[in-house]
Amino acid sequence: QVQLVESGGGLVQAGGSLRLSCKFPEHTFSGYTMGWFRQAPGKERESVAAITWSGGNTDYADSVKGRFTISRDNAMNTVYLQMNSLKPEDTAVYYCAAAPYSSVHTTTRLYSDWGQGTQVTVSS
Repeated sequence: QVQLVESGGGLVQAGGSLRLSCKFPEHTFSGYTMGWFRQAPGKERESVAAITWSGGNTDYADSVKGRFTISRDNAMNTVYLQMNSLKPEDTAVYYCAAAPYSSVHTTTRLYSDWGQGTQVTVSS
């Protein structure tokens, strides 16, 4: 049963912005670190950003630093990924995931729950 639901993907021109949202059930992932990952055709899934439960610690892939921002609203049971200055190489399916750890992690295998993904396509 998929408990993480992503939304907000779509088609955007290079230089544009999108905000992804990930909704999760109340109380289900209390204390968990949440992450965004992406997978482009023919490539391995990679970490994009991660955030601890409190929001006090975050981590970003070098390729998105300064352009993407991860945030969370635990009262709304939602994690966000604000993506600015998008590039064609950002094109991928973006996944939201939850890891049962209090510290920030970017390793894929540490994440226990995954959403079904949302497509982001950036045209040049």
